[in-house]
Amino acid sequence: MGNVFVVLTPLIHGIVKLAGLTPQTIEIEPGTLMNIWVPKEIVTKYDGKIVYVPPTKPAVLLLHSFAMDGIFTWFSQVLALTREYSVYVPDFLFFGGSITDKNERSASFQAEFVAKGLKKLRVEKVTLVGLSYGGMVGFKIAQLYPNLVNSVVMSATVTELTKSISLDSYKRLGLSSWSDLLMPTTVEGLKRMFSVGFHKLPWLPDFFYRNILETMFSNRKERNELLDCLVVPDTDVTSDTDYSQGIHMLWGDDDKIFDLDLANTMKIRLGEKTTLDWIKDAGHLVPLEKPFTYNKRLKSILECVTKDQ
Repeated sequence: MGNVFVVLTPLIHGIVKLAGLTPQTIEIEPGTLMNIWVPKEIVTKYDGKIVYVPPTKPAVLLLHSFAMDGIFTWFSQVLALTREYSVYVPDFLFFGGSITDKNERSASFQAEFVAKGLKKLRVEKVTLVGLSYGGMVGFKIAQLYPNLVNSVVMSATVTELTKSISLDSYKRLGLSSWSDLLMPTTVEGLKRMFSVGFHKLPWLPDFFYRNILETMFSNRKERNELLDCLVVPDTDVTSDTDYSQGIHMLWGDDDKIFDLDLANTMKIRLGEKTTLDWIKDAGHLVPLEKPFTYNKRLKSILECVTKDQ
């Protein structure tokens, strides 16, 4: 059947460009490059060099899951938001076109990477939207750069991926590590990853899964190292009250990884500035499984939190 992603990737990229975004490669520092989709109107040229101007609308930062890169994770949300917001969609290090020659693999390092990229783009204030791994990095950004982050919207994530949370998930899902689930090497393994991620996985032919395996899982060594560094001892967890921002949790009611009970516990620990809403018949990858419902809820939150931005 050929490689569907040879066709699908440029098609998705073309639609995103029509929606008003353009991909940029930014040198964060020598040896470290960020691939990020930004609003076309912020990219200008002066004396033959690319110059970035500040966003013209409230800035929204979309941080992707571990399952795929930024634009594949957030495709539907980009189309829904670009009319009213300046939308930024980076690829984390070792996803998409983002790369580094440094050995650091922590969520804090990813957070620093994103913050430095936004600074180069002259973004001073964002509302941050994070899914799963993107939420964990997003919580680090909110904690380390409180003046940058206006408020956060989090889906299917935790403030810290502790050893106890991980062991509980391993037991329920039959895993020995997160790599077992998130770094599949076979079609069956990839189907399992998506079946855990969705409330109800739609049928897709095997060649579609083979194409995903061939195109979406590069930098395997580095990504496995990212997952190893993500799990922290319970004794090393920072306080859940360290966030100055409002936190809005938007969940799938059938999240098989971080379920609603865990979300409720996290909401209580995070305190009065935190809200929790959920979408019926949706799993861990809620923005992909229920894009129209998710977009409606997300836009409602953004309307409230970006008034003063």
